[in-house]
Amino acid sequence: MKSKIPFFRDGDVGGLVYMIANNIVNYIIVIATLQGFEWPDYIIYGRVIPGMSIGLLAGGFYYAYMAHKLSNKTGRSDVTALPSGISTPAMFVILFGVISPLHYAIMDPETEWAAATAACFIGGFVEFLGGFIGPWVKKHIPRAALLGTIAGVGFIWMATQGVFDVFGDPVVGLPILAVAMLGLFAGYAFPKKISPFLVAIIGGMVYAFCLGRTSFDFSSVGFYFPNPVNTIQSIINGFAYVAPYLAVVIPVEIYNFVETMDNVESANAAGDEYNVREAQFADGICTMLSAIFGGVVPNTVWLGHAGLKKGEAGASYSWISGLVLGLAGVLGLFSVLSSIMPAAVAAITFLWCAGVMVAQAFKECKPKHYAAIAIAMVPSIADYLFTQVEAALATGSMMEGGWGIWSDVTADNLKGFDDAVNELLIVNGAMWNGVPAVKSGAIIIGILLGAMTVFMIDKKLKSAGIVALCGAVLSLFGFIHHAQLGFYITSPFMIGWLIVAVILFILASGEGKWFNAPDDFEYV
Repeated sequence: MKSKIPFFRDGDVGGLVYMIANNIVNYIIVIATLQGFEWPDYIIYGRVIPGMSIGLLAGGFYYAYMAHKLSNKTGRSDVTALPSGISTPAMFVILFGVISPLHYAIMDPETEWAAATAACFIGGFVEFLGGFIGPWVKKHIPRAALLGTIAGVGFIWMATQGVFDVFGDPVVGLPILAVAMLGLFAGYAFPKKISPFLVAIIGGMVYAFCLGRTSFDFSSVGFYFPNPVNTIQSIINGFAYVAPYLAVVIPVEIYNFVETMDNVESANAAGDEYNVREAQFADGICTMLSAIFGGVVPNTVWLGHAGLKKGEAGASYSWISGLVLGLAGVLGLFSVLSSIMPAAVAAITFLWCAGVMVAQAFKECKPKHYAAIAIAMVPSIADYLFTQVEAALATGSMMEGGWGIWSDVTADNLKGFDDAVNELLIVNGAMWNGVPAVKSGAIIIGILLGAMTVFMIDKKLKSAGIVALCGAVLSLFGFIHHAQLGFYITSPFMIGWLIVAVILFILASGEGKWFNAPDDFEYV
């Protein structure tokens, strides 16, 4: 059966903006951070950016292929390709949890880059391995836990960034946001069904340029295509340097593996039944390919499929955005693209997709599971807070003279902060108690809490106990609550989860005997 997806749909415009604009934001962050680590342009623009772009090119084409394959299978013409790109949370962890300490320990950009590509390759392999258990996890974890966790990541990482970018320059941001919202959330249209969203994008770039906020910059245009043979040798050499940081790399790639699983589940809830395992294999392969060509951050299936589907995006936005990003990286065009696009354009796509994700989490689940969704959303706040404070302290420590007491904060303790820094934040009134512990494995913690809540609501105490037992095992080996992998036999988190498991198993044995609850109980 021939694919019924139109070659190009009006909704693909929104998809293109979402993919290109948001990846550009990530590229700008990567470029600025690596420049702060004193990496030379020939490494940044000659290896890192092209390598990342080749990974995104491969991902864009493959996910478009998956969409057409699903269309063939179902006979539907409304299939939307999975959005993919750089994993923003993982990007921050790689930059400040791996590359930053490597920089201060080695102080040689060539060696740091080799170690970073090795870390990226290992991470891609971990993502690939995740594909073997993805379908099992998807089958056994409640939808409220999955969608609640992904809604939390979307709300905290995407919606907040969108609002902040809008008010970072309100003269530009607020008008663009208002016009876009008329189309995205209210359904208005100009004559000939021209979407206010499209007007906001194109008009916003012209508006920002006329105000002098943006300009064209062609200074970095050129041809950059790294030699994979040389990069493979560098990856091999980098393994020796990155070994001490595997405790950071492996958990963040497990995060990516779960993030992909969550986002594919979101796509399934929106009506496009993609294969979780295939998507996770694709993520891993594209990340490894990116590393082979010089990239240092992982790929993942993105949030926002529901928003793109609502906007009637098809498959072409995926391969076209992959082609644009691939060519932009190889030709050094990212500086030009980023120079003419105001932050507000990316901001409205963040807000749009995040809003749809949160709404979908509640719409697709039973009302009695709403509490589980809300609880599953919370751990992402810790992840966001920790990352922002971590970046601020890193900036302060790199400034000449530091920030007084913050001058003692170095790359060695950026991975988890030492007790003195944690205590200082708490003493000075910061909402910090427990943040580092919840940040470590936040997305997994969200799923655990959400799943346990669902099973309690559904009167399945034995299943809730198994979830708590999983939390104890994960904490024992440092996958959650700890900055590094290890064997934490005396961990209070492991002990806490274990006590909960024992309590739930005991109570489960008394169900129908001496421990009961009404079937029609409502907590609201």
